[in-house]
Amino acid sequence: MSPDRDIPTSRWPAWLNATALLLASVVAVAALSLQVRPGAEIVAVAFPPWWSARQIYQAAASADAAIVRTTALAAILVVRPNDRDGVTRLRQAGAWLTLDPQAIAACFNTPAKEI
Repeated sequence: MSPDRDIPTSRWPAWLNATALLLASVVAVAALSLQVRPGAEIVAVAFPPWWSARQIYQAAASADAAIVRTTALAAILVVRPNDRDGVTRLRQAGAWLTLDPQAIAACFNTPAKEI
């Protein structure tokens, strides 16, 4: 008879594979649903979160984009670029992401304030 052999154990827990798959699917769904539609006139733009409001507004103005509205996060603006190269100019001005404004509307709207 041969001596008992140890069964090799995996290097990380089994739940880590499931967690990695879950994170990959969340990122994929978010990337597909938040994309700007071709020919969109209005886009949501995310700037670096450490920028001040003044820097964000100056970046949007330097890209010749009209500000449509702000969101609950100061780093995200909804803008109307002037022409087809507007999104490219926004990225050159420092924007990280361009998003579909309808997809983020429920998450980043400011609540109605009473005056």
